[in-house]
Amino acid sequence: MEKKKYAFMLLGAQYNPAQHCAHFETQGMDTYIVTVSSFEQAYEAVKKLDNMGVGALEVCGAFGEERAKELIALTDGRMAIGFVTHLPEQDELFYSFFGN
Repeated sequence: MEKKKYAFMLLGAQYNPAQHCAHFETQGMDTYIVTVSSFEQAYEAVKKLDNMGVGALEVCGAFGEERAKELIALTDGRMAIGFVTHLPEQDELFYSFFGN
């Protein structure tokens, strides 16, 4: 039986994708943490993950619903793609942490 492949993608200008990445391997799963510093890099990374056979990808909240839909379209719907969100009552805390 072929192992499942899962990935999580973080977006931030401070990331260097070649340096800021990780791979965890267990008996039944390969898990990848990938970073990108732009949406353009994200599109290329998703194509690469799709070619690697990754079946599910979660992206950080910076992508939002519309960008997640763009990534889904890039894979022709082959890859399950979700995006991180939070509860509305946490908005102030998230803005305080991630805001300018």
